[in-house]
Amino acid sequence: MVARKLERLVNLVLCLMSTRRFLSVAEIGAMVDGYDPGESPADQEAFRRMFERDKEDLRSLGIPLATGRWSTWEDEVGYRIPRADYVLPEITLDAAEASALALALRMWSSGGLMEASRGARLKLQAAGVPTLPPPPGVEPRLDADDPALEPALEAIRQGCAVRFDYRGAGATTAARRTVDPWGVVSWRGRWYLVGHDHDRDAARVFRLSRVRGSLRPVTALPIRVPRPPETDLRTLVSASQRESGTATPVVLLLRAGAGNALRRRARPVPGGSAGWDRVELDAGPLPWLAAEVASLGPSAVVVSPPALAAAVAGLLAAALAAHGGEPVPVGAQETGETP
Repeated sequence: MVARKLERLVNLVLCLMSTRRFLSVAEIGAMVDGYDPGESPADQEAFRRMFERDKEDLRSLGIPLATGRWSTWEDEVGYRIPRADYVLPEITLDAAEASALALALRMWSSGGLMEASRGARLKLQAAGVPTLPPPPGVEPRLDADDPALEPALEAIRQGCAVRFDYRGAGATTAARRTVDPWGVVSWRGRWYLVGHDHDRDAARVFRLSRVRGSLRPVTALPIRVPRPPETDLRTLVSASQRESGTATPVVLLLRAGAGNALRRRARPVPGGSAGWDRVELDAGPLPWLAAEVASLGPSAVVVSPPALAAAVAGLLAAALAAHGGEPVPVGAQETGETP
């Protein structure tokens, strides 16, 4: 039912954009696929009611539906969509803007969004838009495989509450939650929903991977507590992770001038040496952090924990072997305080 209505609205827009004169309701009924004016008065009345609903839907979407008469001899009001009022102007990007867009598109490494980002990137290239190369060592990755992600984003677009079963850290069973979604945040390789919890009557943070079953937008429940203007969603997520104690301390040695992305979320601690800085940070998922540290090559050394050191050494050994080098012992970084 919804698909047929959307198809009919698209056909109506295309018809009214392609005409240079105002079309009467009878002409629209005869020309647009999806309408069936019929012969009987009842069918004619049903068609006109359908057209009136479609007309209001188009105007609510911001489509400029103009009314007028083709000539002074016409009595009935007609309709058309002026192309100049509806068609977007050509969008131009300079090299820096196009590069930022291309870099953002590269973040989606999996899921349905990967195909959309690849298509957008190909369109940029086909249009001949110049792009600057990304900074050395920058290779963003964002996983969109979490099944609760797209329903959460759709609920935010629709402006309605969401309902789901959630098993928090340390809980043995899942509890039903109803939330006004304020936004979705990617933090340390995981997705978090931030919003107002109806039952707790307070702002809460939910890790989407802990949603059990499906996350469902509740269109009958419009958002009743919108996001406060001064609220920073990333700050809420960061604070929730510190309070839950899920962050694991990681100690690294970074060569001076290297690892700026890691340094931005790390704390300097005593124990460095000439040309090396010792830092501590709260880790997220091990595979993500291991890949980030391994990308720095000889400019980063893991002091602790041993699991991270082993993961980094394993990635470096695999990269070396792929290029025909001698494999590195997996535990090579576990014991060395000095690079």
